[in-house]
Amino acid sequence: MVLSKAVSESDMSVHSTFASRYVRSSLPRYRMPENSIPKEAAYQIINDELMLDGNPRLNLASFVTTWMEPECDKLIMASINKNYVDMDEYPVTTELQNRCVNMIAHLFHAPLGESETAVGVGTVGSSEAIMLAGLAFKRRWQNRRKAEGKPFDKPNIITGANVQVCWEKFARYFEVELKEVKLRDGYYVMDPEQAVEMVDENTICVAAILGSTLNGEFEDVKLLNDLLDKKNKETGWETAIHVDAASGGFIAPFLYPELEWDFRLPWVKSINVSGHKYGLVYAGIGWCIWRNKEDLPEELIFHINYLGADQPTFTLNFSKGSSQVIAQYYQLIRHGFEGYRNIMENCHENAMVLKEGLEKTGRFNIVSKDEGVPLVAFSLKDRSRHDEFEISDMLRRFGWIVPAYTMPPDAQHVTVLRVVIREEFSRTLAERLVLDIEKVMYQLDALPSKLMPPTLPAPLLAKTAAKRTELETQRSVTDAWKKFVLAKKTNGVC
Repeated sequence: MVLSKAVSESDMSVHSTFASRYVRSSLPRYRMPENSIPKEAAYQIINDELMLDGNPRLNLASFVTTWMEPECDKLIMASINKNYVDMDEYPVTTELQNRCVNMIAHLFHAPLGESETAVGVGTVGSSEAIMLAGLAFKRRWQNRRKAEGKPFDKPNIITGANVQVCWEKFARYFEVELKEVKLRDGYYVMDPEQAVEMVDENTICVAAILGSTLNGEFEDVKLLNDLLDKKNKETGWETAIHVDAASGGFIAPFLYPELEWDFRLPWVKSINVSGHKYGLVYAGIGWCIWRNKEDLPEELIFHINYLGADQPTFTLNFSKGSSQVIAQYYQLIRHGFEGYRNIMENCHENAMVLKEGLEKTGRFNIVSKDEGVPLVAFSLKDRSRHDEFEISDMLRRFGWIVPAYTMPPDAQHVTVLRVVIREEFSRTLAERLVLDIEKVMYQLDALPSKLMPPTLPAPLLAKTAAKRTELETQRSVTDAWKKFVLAKKTNGVC
């Protein structure tokens, strides 16, 4: 005789998630639920909702790494439960960070002796690194002004209008006036001559960008250094340079080794770089390197004693994961100089394939430069019927995420599309993207224009004149509001 029993609703051991009651009700959005649910159900429901996200590999808007080798993924998962700040408990992780700092400092030609330790710190990204570098410049400027008996309450910093939003955050959060060099048609980076003209006795530093977010172009740090050197000698000031190498710091040493942008220039005092961009690590790691100890005021550094040794620390946050630090060390020793050079050369060549493919269509102007971050920024030659935002929107139907955006002042009338070429973006994908862009253009050509009113038959023109005038008035009001909003909107392109 076979014994059987009814399976209760709570006995999940024999149910699949999709046969349970948990998929019949909505998940809470604003309040924690009263009751628990099985781990299998929680995983399945959340995983299913995440399918609606875009594919990170096809996210061509971002500079951030989206692929790493399985061996590094294993290291990340093995260390994901380590809190980096617990230096006493995890001294080896601290040692790996120090090794990364020294390797990057030497890569940037820091003037170090054979046994001299570099001055630098790991951060959660270039935003934190820039905050720390800015604080160091502000404190050094304040200390110098105090020693001279001069006012120290109105510091300013000079950047191009093309800087990433983190510079605006630094200026606002730490009460520093931000003086921006405006852009102009055909010149979408900071003009060194204009920047140096804006320098005064209250300038804590000039920030140069090695790899503009907008078009990947390297700013002329060498010219900036030479002009500042001349002005400092004339005035007796000590205005220095910070290089925001978030994107270009892991590119220039391998593709353009003769380019002078780093500590080879005497007025470059600090450099930030994003490990999670072309440092080839997942999001969550950046680095700030100082030229020498004198450039980082001692009063900003906290000292922790562990295992009988002194451990200096300079960060904004406290707790953070160890995984990204370990992943950065893996990439540095795994690839070495040769590997990084090969990867960056591949990225550059694939960017050229994409650029040439777009040029062959005859529909686009290329805004980016061949020398710089491997990306392609481009705009429509003819915007009379359709614009770049429509192209961006329609490319999503093919799975591609390609951003469209307007340039900062005084080039805000220029709209571009940008494709960032990362390590995992192959030549095959570059060629496929060109084909899909051609398909989009063909489809747009067949659609009525959103930028101009439809052409009406001649007999109806007189009857619709009043309505058309009303529509035109409405468009002019809309355009005026759009320009107003864009003028107020902070540039947050990433």
